[in-house]
Amino acid sequence: MLALIARDIRIALRTGSGFGLSLAFYLIFVLLLALGVGGDRAMLAQSAPAILWVGCLLAAMLSLDRIFQADMEDGSLDGLALAPMPLASVVIAKIAAHWLTTGLPLSILAPCLAVLLNMETAGFVWLFAGLIVGTMALSAIGTIGAAITLTVRRGGLLLSLLVMPLYVPTLIFGVVTVQAALEGGDPFNAFALLGAVTLFSLVIAPIFSAWSLRVSMQ
Repeated sequence: MLALIARDIRIALRTGSGFGLSLAFYLIFVLLLALGVGGDRAMLAQSAPAILWVGCLLAAMLSLDRIFQADMEDGSLDGLALAPMPLASVVIAKIAAHWLTTGLPLSILAPCLAVLLNMETAGFVWLFAGLIVGTMALSAIGTIGAAITLTVRRGGLLLSLLVMPLYVPTLIFGVVTVQAALEGGDPFNAFALLGAVTLFSLVIAPIFSAWSLRVSMQ
C-alpha cells in the first residue's frame, strides 16, 4: 500500500495533474472573487470562509477523474485487482495519495489566501484544521464518483454532478466552524460534525469504490 501511495504521488508531481493544477486554480478562484467583491473589506472578510471552502472544494474536484483513469488506460488497474492486496486497500491508497497531493497543499495554502481576503486571525487555526479534516472526506467521496464513472466516456461532468451533492455536508460544517471562531462562539461542535462526516466517508468509500471498480472491470 505504501509503495502504491508513493507511486501515485510521484506520478502526480511529475505530471502536475494534482499539486500544481489544483493550487493554481485555487489561487485564481480566490483572487477573482476578491476582485469581484471590490473594495468592501468588511464584506470580503465576512465572505472569506465560504470563498476559501468553495474554492478548495472545486480545486479538489479537478483531479478526481484521474484517480483510477490512468491505471485503467495502461492496464495496471487489472493487475492491482488480481494482486494479493484487497481492492479496498488499493482504494485507501488512492485516497491517501489524492489527499497528500491535493487536499494537504490546498489546506496549507488556505491561511495565506485568508490574509488576502482580510479574514481575522482568530479563524486561521480552525480554517486550517477544518480543511485538513474536510479534504480527507472530499478525497474519499471523490473516489466513489471516480470508480462509478470509470468506464463512462468523458465522464468528468457526470463525476462532478455525482459528488457535488455529497460534498454539501462537508462544506456546510467547514464554513460554520470558521464562522463560529470568527464570531467568538464555540467552533468545536461544527468541527466534531465535520470529523464525523469524514470518518463516515473514509469507512464507506473503500467498500463502495471497490465494488464499483469490480463492476466496471467485468
